[in-house]
Amino acid sequence: MAARAGSLVAAVLAHSGRLDKEDLGTRIGRLSRRVEELKGEVCAMINKKYNEFLPSVQSAEELVSQVEGLCSNIDLLKAGIETEVQRDLNVAVAEFTELKQQLERDTLVLSILKKLQEFDIAIKEYNTALLEKKYVAAAQHLETARSSLRLLESRKGFELNILKALSTELTVQTQNMLYRLGEEWQKLAVWKLPPSKESSSLESVVHSELHLHTVSSKEEEIAGPPVASVLQAFAVLGELHTKLKIFGQLLLKHILKPLILYPSLQPCTEEQSDVFILRFKSEEPSLDQSSPMEVFDKIRLIFEVLHRYLLNVPLEQPVTDKDCGVTLAELLGDMIWEELSDCLIQNCLVNSIPTSSSKLEQYIEVIKSTEEFEEALKNMQFLKGDTTDLLKYARNVNCHFANKKCQDVIVAARNLMTSEIHNTVKITPDSCVALPRLPDPGAGDQSKTSKASELLHNDMVNLENRTKLSQYTFSLPTCRISSSVEKLMELAYQTLLEATSSTDHCCIQLFYSVRNIFQLFYDVVPTYHKENLQKLPQLAAIHHNNCMYIAHHLLTLGHQFRYRLTNVLCDGAATFVDMVPGFRRLGMECFLAQMRVQKGEILERLSSARNFSNMDDEENYCAANKAIRQVLHQLKRLGKVWQDVLPVNVYCKAMGTLLNTALTEIVTRIAALEDISAEDADRLYSLCRTMVEEGPQVFTPLPEEDKNKKYQEEVPVYVQKWMTFKELMIILQANLQEIVDQWADGKGPLAAEFSAAEVKSLIRALFQNTERRAAALAKIK
Repeated sequence: MAARAGSLVAAVLAHSGRLDKEDLGTRIGRLSRRVEELKGEVCAMINKKYNEFLPSVQSAEELVSQVEGLCSNIDLLKAGIETEVQRDLNVAVAEFTELKQQLERDTLVLSILKKLQEFDIAIKEYNTALLEKKYVAAAQHLETARSSLRLLESRKGFELNILKALSTELTVQTQNMLYRLGEEWQKLAVWKLPPSKESSSLESVVHSELHLHTVSSKEEEIAGPPVASVLQAFAVLGELHTKLKIFGQLLLKHILKPLILYPSLQPCTEEQSDVFILRFKSEEPSLDQSSPMEVFDKIRLIFEVLHRYLLNVPLEQPVTDKDCGVTLAELLGDMIWEELSDCLIQNCLVNSIPTSSSKLEQYIEVIKSTEEFEEALKNMQFLKGDTTDLLKYARNVNCHFANKKCQDVIVAARNLMTSEIHNTVKITPDSCVALPRLPDPGAGDQSKTSKASELLHNDMVNLENRTKLSQYTFSLPTCRISSSVEKLMELAYQTLLEATSSTDHCCIQLFYSVRNIFQLFYDVVPTYHKENLQKLPQLAAIHHNNCMYIAHHLLTLGHQFRYRLTNVLCDGAATFVDMVPGFRRLGMECFLAQMRVQKGEILERLSSARNFSNMDDEENYCAANKAIRQVLHQLKRLGKVWQDVLPVNVYCKAMGTLLNTALTEIVTRIAALEDISAEDADRLYSLCRTMVEEGPQVFTPLPEEDKNKKYQEEVPVYVQKWMTFKELMIILQANLQEIVDQWADGKGPLAAEFSAAEVKSLIRALFQNTERRAAALAKIK
């Protein structure tokens, strides 16, 4: 058995290199049969061993050795078979790959030749269609050629020299096609514009025309509608957007915008056999501004003409998906509508916004006209189905009314603030702004109120104070204010009255616009009139009055309207009281600054009096007298300037303060002298007497002279150093005993105005050093 197995393996190995000469299946079958034989023998042996219990160890070992030998033979055969098959497989794969690559190269060359053929056919068919003026077909053939050329250029590894020539040819033909289409387009839509540089002016627009050429029915049967053919060809070539954009800009500049801007401009149409002419004429307008309805009618006419003769063309074979189902009218609408609607809003609808809430109901006609205008454009496919900004603006009239009203109010207020301050009106306690008649907020509870008042009157009638306040207690005193400020306050009242009958949103806006008016006054007036307020005392006084007048009204302005405004403002926000301190401070600071300027001038003039020393010198006396006269002249001039302008109490305090400044300076200078001769004393007394006699005459707050005497007699009330000045005059003319008597051991009138040191200094300056002077000085303590 072992010998047979060895011969079988030897035979298999001997023929392993020549598998093509012997059938591989036959040998494998033979090996399988031998395996089956061995399997039978092994099974028989195991059966004998374990079933029959026969001693067969030797035969079993032989069988094991045979099986091991057979297994090794099988492994050798398997390895040989795999080696031979793998070698043949590699050879087959290499041959197949080479054949496949060859096939691919042939296929690619064939496709390139096919695309070259398609390019050539497309160019030929393009030339034929172009000669026949079939522009859409010609454009499509050009696009086919371009597609073929693009595919050829994308093939890597096949960079043919001919591609450059083909690309050049395609470019030339495309430009030729665009040139031909451009010529046709210029014939269809002819603009006749004046050579003027300002092409948007009324004169130039009147001389502008648009000619739209039409085609007869016979020509349409032969060549088709030329407008559609030309524009669709532009669409196929991707140049339609550029052409329409240029046309749209010309349309806006020379037709649509002028119709909106110039009310006198009217469109005229004329239809001839082969052309439709659109021109313009100027008529005398009935109003300065056209109503929105008139403007919409003009614009609608233009779009109807364009829709009928030019742009009612569908893009039958669009280049991109975006243009599917889109007409040329819609494309043009997308390009110009935003700019056109902005122009309509800014130059038409804005001007039509009502200026008062009573006219808001009339604006419904404008909204309806806007809706009809947009609907007409949608029917002509110039607009899409969505609501545009134009209609949204018209419908939002309440908000725009509030914005416009607030803007107009602020503009009017600013014009009043920048007008001249010196144009004044007289304000008396009896005068007031024409207040609107507002119903009593508690009118619904009249019965309760009357009963409560009756009970209150019955209970407190005996406790009533017989001394009643004057009806003018809380009134603004008589003075003069700028007429512009009076108008400003009237504007504030009118605006708040308008707010009471407006919507909540508008009411809030108008209320805060009134607050903005006063804030604007606070910021603008002191800056705008700064130079005049610093230089001119009268304007400073008027500005002071203006601020106090505004502050006076702000105290109650919010309260008067509080229960008539929207609920949001009724909860405490409707107030102007917080602005009162600021306005009072603004007026006082301006007037006090002017007072400081006047004080400086008084002190400067008195500085030229040479300290009132050596009055026996004529030159020194003349200088001092001149200084006194200049001060009095300045005070009299101020008295006239402020007369009938400032309230009487403010006038007297201001003049008293300035006069007091002069007297204080004179007293200080004279009290500081170390030596005063008798002649000096006489002349100083003469100068002081001039001040005492003429000083009260500067108090002329009222134009009526007889009414001013009261205030002139009350000079000591307003001039703090008046009595001090008079005591100084007494010292200048008194002897030592009289001075001592005036002192009265520190209890006399002299002691009330001067200190002991000042009196002693004056005595030393006026009198020589004698025992009597020493005795007098001893009594001054």
